[in-house]
Amino acid sequence: MPGGMSERQTFPPSLADIDALAQAAVERLPKQFRDFLGPVLLRVEDFPDADVMAEMGLETEFDILGLYQGRHVGLKGDVPTGALPDIIFLYRRPLLEEWCETGESLEALVTHVLVHEVGHHFGLSDADMERIEAAAAD
Repeated sequence: MPGGMSERQTFPPSLADIDALAQAAVERLPKQFRDFLGPVLLRVEDFPDADVMAEMGLETEFDILGLYQGRHVGLKGDVPTGALPDIIFLYRRPLLEEWCETGESLEALVTHVLVHEVGHHFGLSDADMERIEAAAAD
């Protein structure tokens, strides 16, 4: 670029951009967590689908940033035949709206949501994670 200036990105971060931030966040997790996440799929979509909207009782598709679908680690011994793989979903458009509203870095936001969903993989409830986050903030 002329004068050593980089080209300014004029488009919102893509699905692939969010995926790259999430993959980098996974790599920063402690090894013992990464080892358990091996079979868990990570998917980035623009919005949750209609089934998720209905199941979660969401008013709008912007009401959820991420979702863990699957059986937590403590239940892995009795996986039913034909069970779907465990998946962590990150929803790009709600993440981008949250990013714009809060001013938090997109990397920090994606990492926070990913870690929250990883917590569900390990069987933690939302209340458990809120207590852990509150204790870490003290």
